[in-house]
Amino acid sequence: MDKVQVLIADDEQIERAALKKTLLKNLGERCRIFEAENGRQALEIHEEENIQIAILDIEMPGVSGIQAAEGIRERGRECCIIFLTAFDEFSYARKAITVRAMDYLLKPFDEKELLLVMEEAIRTAEGVQSGLRAGKEESLLMDTKEEQEEDGEELGFGRQQKVTQMLEEYIQTHYMYDISMQDVAQTMNYSEAYFSKLFKQCFQKNFTAYLTEFRVEEAKRQLRRPTINVKDVGKAVGYSDSNYFTKVFRRITGMSPTEYRLSIFQDDIQS
Repeated sequence: MDKVQVLIADDEQIERAALKKTLLKNLGERCRIFEAENGRQALEIHEEENIQIAILDIEMPGVSGIQAAEGIRERGRECCIIFLTAFDEFSYARKAITVRAMDYLLKPFDEKELLLVMEEAIRTAEGVQSGLRAGKEESLLMDTKEEQEEDGEELGFGRQQKVTQMLEEYIQTHYMYDISMQDVAQTMNYSEAYFSKLFKQCFQKNFTAYLTEFRVEEAKRQLRRPTINVKDVGKAVGYSDSNYFTKVFRRITGMSPTEYRLSIFQDDIQS
C-alpha cells in the first residue's frame, strides 16, 4: 500500500512543525506529509500531489481554511478534511459541517485525540486506494436520497447492489468502533426511518442484527488464534464490556467465546 498523502496547512511555522513531528513519530511509515503556509498554497498542493488527508487551520491570511476546504470539495469528494484551530466558535463548527469535515479539533491539540482521528482518516484513505470509492458512493447515496426518500419508491436492482456494497464496506471498516444505526444514518445523510427501511431492503434484516452477526463472525475468526486473550477479542470487534461480549456471543452461537475456542481446538486435535 502506498503512503497516504497528508497536507498540513497553517500560517504558524511552529504549529506546523509540532504537528508534523507528532505525525511522523506515530504515523511516519504510513504517511507522506506536505506543508502549506496558507489556504491558497494548500489548494495548489492538493491539486499537484493528490492529497488524501488535509489538516487545515481556519484563520489563515488570504484564503482561509474554510475557503480552502470548499475549494478541495469542488475538486473532489475523496479528501478527508480535519480542522485544527484555536477558535472554539459555533459558526466555525457549523461551516466545518457544510464541507463535510471529518473532525474539528482545538489547539493545543491532544495527541491521543488527534491520532484517533488520523487513524480513521488513514483507514478511509487506504480504503479509497483499494478501490472503495467513498466519494462516488456518497454521491450515489445522495442521489438515492433525492430520488427515493421523497417518493418512497424501492431501489432499482443495479442501484441497490451498489448501495449494498457501500454499506458492507462501511461496516467492514467501522465494526470495531461503537457505531449505531443513528450514527450511520447521519453519516449517510438519511433520516433514521428511511435508513432503517433502506438497510432492511438491502440485507433482509435490521442494522443491529447484521452488525452483531458480523462482529461475532469476526470474533470466531480471531478466537482461532490461541495467543489472543478472549477479552481482547471482544474489544477488537467493538465490545468494550467483556461480559456483554460473552452474552452476545452466546446468544448467536449457543456457547461462550471460551467454549467455542475449546471446541475448535478439540476439533483440530481429532482431525
